[in-house]
Amino acid sequence: MTHWFHRNPLKATAPVSFNYYGVVTGPSASKICNDLRSSRARLLELFTDLSCNPEMMKNAADTYFSLLQGFINSLDESTQESKLRYIQNFKWTDTLQGQVPSAQQDAVFELISMGFNVALWYTKYASRLAGKENITEDEAKEVYRSLKIAAGIFKHLKESHLPKLITPAEKGRDLDSRLVEAYIIQCQAEAQEVTIARAIELKHAPGLIAALAYETANFYQKADHTLSSLEPAYSAKWRKYLHLKMCFYTAYAYCYHGQTLLASDKCGEAIRSLQEAEKFYANAEALCKEYGETKGPGPTVKPSGHLFFRKLGNLVKTTLEKCQRENGFIYFQKIPTEAPQLELKANYGLVEPVPFEFPPISTHWTPETLAAFDLTKRPKDDSTKPKPEEEVKPVKEPDIKPQKDTGCYIS
Repeated sequence: MTHWFHRNPLKATAPVSFNYYGVVTGPSASKICNDLRSSRARLLELFTDLSCNPEMMKNAADTYFSLLQGFINSLDESTQESKLRYIQNFKWTDTLQGQVPSAQQDAVFELISMGFNVALWYTKYASRLAGKENITEDEAKEVYRSLKIAAGIFKHLKESHLPKLITPAEKGRDLDSRLVEAYIIQCQAEAQEVTIARAIELKHAPGLIAALAYETANFYQKADHTLSSLEPAYSAKWRKYLHLKMCFYTAYAYCYHGQTLLASDKCGEAIRSLQEAEKFYANAEALCKEYGETKGPGPTVKPSGHLFFRKLGNLVKTTLEKCQRENGFIYFQKIPTEAPQLELKANYGLVEPVPFEFPPISTHWTPETLAAFDLTKRPKDDSTKPKPEEEVKPVKEPDIKPQKDTGCYIS
C-alpha cells in the first residue's frame, strides 16, 4: 500500500572532512580520519539509495559509529569522555523545521543526529516495502521488523544519549525529547497496523482485532498529544495524519467490537457500536481531506484512496445493516443512547521496540592512535568550525511512484 504512511524528510548535514592539520601527528591517526570521512560519506549515500537493504544499512552504520565512538568514549570503557569529543563542529537540519540547521561542536550531537537518520531510513524502507504490489508474507514481516528496529533506535537515543548533550535541543528541533517520543510511538503504531492486517487476513476472533485496533488508536492519540505543545506551522500536517489514523483505528475497534456484541446476542449494543464506528470512519474521511490541504514537511499520502481504507467503510455499513435486520426480526432490543465503553486490552500482538545499542569502539582505536592526536598543536583560528554562510544542501530523496493498489491487507 504505497504512501499509506506519512514520512517526514530526512535530515541533511554539512560535509565533514575530519582534517586536523597539525593535530594529527601519525599515520594511524591519519587513517582514522580518512576512514571516518569515507564511512560517513558512504552512510549518507545509502540513505537515498533504493537498492539499500537493512543488512547494508546496519554494516555501514556500524562501521561509522564504531569509528566515531573514539571521539566520544575513552578507550578503557570508563565513564571518562574522549579528549576529541569537542574537536569537530557538526551541522544538521531538522525533519520539521526545513533547511535551517543546528550546529554543535560535540561528537555526541553527531552520533544522535546520524542515529536519528538511520532510524528514519528504516521507517522509509518499511513504507517502500509496504507499497510493493502483491507483498509477500516475508516482506510483511520485514516491514514489521523495520518499524520495530526504528522504534528501538529512537528509544535508545532518547533514553541514553539525549541526556549527554552539553547544549540541550531547542524546542521543536528533532532532538527535543517530545519529538523523539512521537517518532517512537508512531513506529510502534504502524508496526501494530501490520499485526491487525494479519489478524484480519487470518480471520482471528473479532474481540482480538477490536482490542488491537483500540490499542493502535491509543498509540496514535498519544503521539498526537505528544506534539500538541509544538508550533502548528511545522507540526500541523503530521498531527493531522496521526489524528486521522486514530479515528480510522477507533472505527475499526467499534466495528469489530460490534461483531463481538452481536455474537453474544447483544444486538442493540452492537448497533450502537457500529453507529459509533460509522461516526469515526466519517471523521477519518474528513481528516484525510484536511490532511491533504495542510501545508507541512513530507510528501502528502492519500490513505482514503486505498482499498484498505475503503474496505472498512463497506464493512461498517454491511455489518450495521445486518445488525439492524437481526434486531428487527429476532432481538427487538433497545439501542442505547451512549456508545459502549471500549475497555479492550490486547493480550497478543502488542509491539515493543527492538532493543538497540551502538557498536563498541573500533579496534582501530588504540592508545597509540589516540596519542597521535595532539590537541596542543591545534591552530588558534580553528578551521574545523564551519563558516556561518556555509549552506547545508537538502537531501534529494527518491520519488516513489504509487503502484497499483491490490487491496492487500498489509498496510
